[in-house]
Amino acid sequence: MALRTYLQAISDGLREALAGDESVFVMGEDVGAFGGAFKVTDGLQAEFGPDRVRDAPIAEAGIIGSAVGAAIAGMRPVCEMQFSDFVACGFDQLVNVAGKMHYRVGLSVPLVLRLPSGGGFAGGPFHSQNPEAWFMHAPGLKVVAPSTPEDAKGLLAAAIADPNPVVFMEHKHLYRRIKGEVPGHPYATPFSARVARAGSDLTVIAYGAMVHAALEAAEDLEGASVEVLDLRSLAPLDEEAILDSVAKTSKVLVIDEANRTCAAGAEVASLIADRAFGHLDGPVRRLATPDVPIPFSPPLEEAVIPTADRIAEACRELLDY
Repeated sequence: MALRTYLQAISDGLREALAGDESVFVMGEDVGAFGGAFKVTDGLQAEFGPDRVRDAPIAEAGIIGSAVGAAIAGMRPVCEMQFSDFVACGFDQLVNVAGKMHYRVGLSVPLVLRLPSGGGFAGGPFHSQNPEAWFMHAPGLKVVAPSTPEDAKGLLAAAIADPNPVVFMEHKHLYRRIKGEVPGHPYATPFSARVARAGSDLTVIAYGAMVHAALEAAEDLEGASVEVLDLRSLAPLDEEAILDSVAKTSKVLVIDEANRTCAAGAEVASLIADRAFGHLDGPVRRLATPDVPIPFSPPLEEAVIPTADRIAEACRELLDY
């Protein structure tokens, strides 16, 4: 075990995948000589060569489309969008080509698309989105969102090994802010939820950076036993873990950093209302970013993205219900 940042854990995972499987290669804008927009791929091209760590043109549709072709031919491409927002330019190749290839012709498309997502750094409306719900809605795609360095490395390994296209949501605000113990050997983390904090009075369900905000909020709720469930995987969704937690606590708050309407939390809330209604002692509450683009201004950004204080306030209201 070694203490690694979230960013270092992803870089370690890429290095181990490249070293362990000749079919794996990395592709994206500036991932080679420059080392990636956030330096996640720094040093990989020097270590593995330009054929394994490929710089691509500024053409997201071309990157994803090329990766689909390579995956069909037996390779395991790992593509990077510099910011998750830019994936919109490659939406057709991902959703209509990669996601539906198996249904159309029975071919596997084992590609991973790394999407640096989320706000918290005053990146503004074109560099701060959380578009994971777009891809939860698209058949054929898997979607994962790690919150810890250990899970970032393990989920990346599982995504690369998966025969399906996997959208890997890595939160930019966690890159250098979060550290944790990470095994130095290769391992894979299953696409399932984990209990980040056990409790019995209330369940807070979150993923990505919001897991840490939820854990911070739980520390402020003296006298209350709050469980924090880290989804980790959004598609597939670990329904059993969600229902088990709600059955234990009977109250639930669902957190999204993404815009509220049709976000991942809406699907979670629907699942609970449909299959755990008899366990509830209060309404299923949601806390999410309003349906607005993320502002450039740091105070305005903080005003729209859920914070630990607002999560704690919502928990208190639900505990008192």
